[in-house]
Amino acid sequence: MTLQIGFLVFPQVQQLDLTGPHDVLASLPGATTHLIWKTRDPVTSSNGLLLTPTTTYGDCPPLDVICVPGGGGVTDLMQDIQTIEFVRKQAGGARYITSVCTGALLLGAAGLLRGRRATTHWAFHTLLEPLGAIPTHGRVVRDGNLITGGGVTAGIDFGLTVAAELAGVEEAQAIQLELEYAPAPPFNAGGPDVAPRAVVELVKQRSEQGFAARQRIVMEITAGGT
Repeated sequence: MTLQIGFLVFPQVQQLDLTGPHDVLASLPGATTHLIWKTRDPVTSSNGLLLTPTTTYGDCPPLDVICVPGGGGVTDLMQDIQTIEFVRKQAGGARYITSVCTGALLLGAAGLLRGRRATTHWAFHTLLEPLGAIPTHGRVVRDGNLITGGGVTAGIDFGLTVAAELAGVEEAQAIQLELEYAPAPPFNAGGPDVAPRAVVELVKQRSEQGFAARQRIVMEITAGGT
């Protein structure tokens, strides 16, 4: 049976949010993956890589899994009616509604997190509750058919979790082995609870502008009852 798995791709998407889980899920037997945007014109990721959509909102088939990655472009999409309507429509028939990193904020803007446990990048975690979510820290958080991944590299853990749901643990383990996914980072600075305080403050400073912009949008969404 063919699995239709769709990833939003958009200007200023965080490339690894997308390509990490895509590499995992595209390895599933019978999987057909789609990179979805308004047009098929290439878009530039947040770090300058060109990514080419394979289908458009209008041409995309019904999806078994819809995944929204994060990145700087999420800020604009949180108020993009065309994108929000597409996500809501696909989520209505999908087996799994998913996100990686700040893609969860777009799910929240679409009203898909209300009353459900969800996670996102640690620097933006406080924006989940105003969007109706139950903020839950974790590399991967599942609430029914909603599966959300934490920041950036958590997308690989997320992808393996979804793979196990779709094809079983053994197949997910086989994909993990094929990818030789056995992380052993040179530093213990992968989370704000273990990174040096000076490093945490540095990353917070770098995130301030994006956080403020998204916080403003979340407040507008909340005030408007969207």
